[in-house]
Amino acid sequence: MADDIHTLQAILAIDPTAEVTVYVDGTMKWNTTPIAEEDISAKKVELQAEYDAQEYARNRKTEYPSIDDLVVALYDSEDKSAIDEKRAAVKLKYPKP
Repeated sequence: MADDIHTLQAILAIDPTAEVTVYVDGTMKWNTTPIAEEDISAKKVELQAEYDAQEYARNRKTEYPSIDDLVVALYDSEDKSAIDEKRAAVKLKYPKP
C-alpha cells in the first residue's frame, strides 16, 4: 500500500535527531543510539492509525472548491451560495468520523 508508514518515518517521529540508514531489505545501520524494533513497530502502527483517521479530510480536499472559485465567490453572492452547497455535499459524502 502506497500510504503505509515507513520505518524511517517512525524512527524520526520517535527521535528527530536519529541518524540511521534503512536498507530496502529492512536492515538498519545506526550512527546514533539504536531504537528498539518493538518501539519502531508500535510507532508505525500509531502513525498509520493517525493517517487512516484523516482519510475523510484528504477525500474532502480533492473535491472542495478551488481557491479561484472561492475568490470569485467573495464578490458574487450567487457563487457563494453555490460554493456553500458544494462544500455541504462534500462533507455529507465524506463525513467526519
